[in-house]
Amino acid sequence: MIWTVYLSGEIHTDWREQIAAGAEAAGLPVEFTSANTYHESSDAAGDFLGKPENNFWRDHQSSKVNAIRTKTLLEQCDLAVIRFGDKYKQWNAAFDAGYCAAMGTPYITLHDEDIVHPLKEVDAAAMAWAQTPEQVVELLKYVTA
Repeated sequence: MIWTVYLSGEIHTDWREQIAAGAEAAGLPVEFTSANTYHESSDAAGDFLGKPENNFWRDHQSSKVNAIRTKTLLEQCDLAVIRFGDKYKQWNAAFDAGYCAAMGTPYITLHDEDIVHPLKEVDAAAMAWAQTPEQVVELLKYVTA
């Protein structure tokens, strides 16, 4: 079986690449999917539909276009990894975790110890909490064996 692993959350570091490289080096039977991780094009995803009069409607329009991809890929994944970084509040990652929980899709959270408290509900529904991409790769080794 080839596992489909959705990588959600923080887009300002290379954690996705670290997990993909570790999985490849270990020869794991996984493929990775993700939301659009390019901030500018994600923000502009709906711009071709017309120019809204203010930023609220631009964000609303683009979030709906982005949700076509996100919703589809989350519904098709076998497992999700939800990354919360230390600089920005990733509301979209929390939303993805809630969506996975509601669908019964297992997910792993990936974040530092200093944000355990604000993520207590998200972590409580997760199947595991990892602090490093290397730990995620080890989890993937175990579950795909």
